[in-house]
Amino acid sequence: MGKISYYTEEGLNKLKADLNDMKTKGRTEIARQIAEARDKGDLSENAEYDAAKDAQGMLELKIAKLEEILSNARVIDESSIDTSQVAVLSTVKIKNRRNGATLSYTLVSEEEADLKQGKISVGSPIGKGLLGKKIGELAQIQVPAGMMEFEVLDISR
Repeated sequence: MGKISYYTEEGLNKLKADLNDMKTKGRTEIARQIAEARDKGDLSENAEYDAAKDAQGMLELKIAKLEEILSNARVIDESSIDTSQVAVLSTVKIKNRRNGATLSYTLVSEEEADLKQGKISVGSPIGKGLLGKKIGELAQIQVPAGMMEFEVLDISR
């Protein structure tokens, strides 16, 4: 059994749409490529056929992985998020103690993470370091660039 991941309803629907797209359009496109390559003759020396079969294997692997993720996915009721401490789907405002920069992030599942939208994974070093912290607490987090210290300024949903 895989680990349970929590998603927004929007994030879960996007994963379901991606899976449906892979199962329909993706499989249809791969089948077309295999048929085209097969029509070109001898399969033992047909690089296009080998490439299409490899692509088919990769697609099926992605489908299986996404099905496993979806089987362990749960939707979080955003109205029940406890804002007394940082948790999944919390929006947390933090201050970098070294340079004084103030940042705001929403902690989401790995598949929903998008730094451009201010969404970081709860599995990332910063996400892990912030989980469970309360307003005013300091989080010392080991990141690839070294040890960083953040102060939790605000928690919302």
